[in-house]
Amino acid sequence: MLCSLFLLLLAMGSVQTTRPCFPGCQCEEETFGLFDSFSLIRVDCSSLGPHIVPVPIPLDTAHLDLSSNRLETVNESVLAGPGYTTLAGLDLSYNLLTSITPTAFSRLRYLESLDLSHNGLAALPAEIFTSSPLSDINLSHNRLREVSISAFTTHSQGRALHVDLSHNHIHRLLPHPARASMPAPTIQSLNLSWNRLRAVPDLRDLPLRYLSLDGNPLATINPGAFMGLAGLTHLSLASLQGILQLPPHGFRELPGLQVLDLSGNPGLKWAGAEVFSGLGLLQELDLSGSSLVPLPEMLLHHLPALQSVSVGQGVQCRRLVREGAYPRQPGSSPKVVLHCGDTQESAARGPDIL
Repeated sequence: MLCSLFLLLLAMGSVQTTRPCFPGCQCEEETFGLFDSFSLIRVDCSSLGPHIVPVPIPLDTAHLDLSSNRLETVNESVLAGPGYTTLAGLDLSYNLLTSITPTAFSRLRYLESLDLSHNGLAALPAEIFTSSPLSDINLSHNRLREVSISAFTTHSQGRALHVDLSHNHIHRLLPHPARASMPAPTIQSLNLSWNRLRAVPDLRDLPLRYLSLDGNPLATINPGAFMGLAGLTHLSLASLQGILQLPPHGFRELPGLQVLDLSGNPGLKWAGAEVFSGLGLLQELDLSGSSLVPLPEMLLHHLPALQSVSVGQGVQCRRLVREGAYPRQPGSSPKVVLHCGDTQESAARGPDIL
């Protein structure tokens, strides 16, 4: 795709030149390759006012910045013209958008990155992104309250999709219907931090690898909350707006989890180390800023792959394997302990074994 090609060409070196542009806008052309055989155009029409659209842009434009223009709506006619057919990146952030028509992006057949952050969007039309091969959608800092996962079905042909829905008013996330005519979105990274979710939403059957629920008013993790998310490798539940209670086996549906962030939860309650049973691949656990200090050593029994733990205020614990006496006695095995030290103090202070 164009964005991937753009990054590859950047690594090869480029030359920037200024091109004639629509009054008020800036057009920069970057040439790449042997004898400058390939070029991409970036157009900056930001901070000019709502009168700027629709704005004509040069052919082969790869990125268009329409941010901070006080735009109140976007439709298909605003994003039409010869130069729009090659757009790979579009920035509509920091406007006054309250609505978007369902066909607004229907002609952007190569669009990979879309920034709609810092607007006033309260709803997303169904199938709004189906015409574009998007890999990155930023909808943070809007007024979304109820969002359907199906809205993020794109023309991506299986490519990974990163979606940022942080800092909205989302209290409900509608799952993708099992018998929907459109395939499930290929969302691999989903940021739902700082919304109004009181329970872990139903995200089953999404190919998620990264999920953030930071700052939501979650109070507990219900049985089966992470059902269908066996491929998740990174889960963040930091700074939740409530007293989170971790039930036994609460993460057992996440056998592939490698990083778990529970930091910034001073009222965190748990039912013992069995909370983490089933996390055989977990390598990093962050409990800093929580009441779970000290950590019981039996944790290593449930987390055999654990490499580091953060606890208390600035205390870092790392896995240490002690070989014992040499030569090793028949039937003996190395002892695994957690070595802890204060990351804020000098290394002169000897570490403590947790």
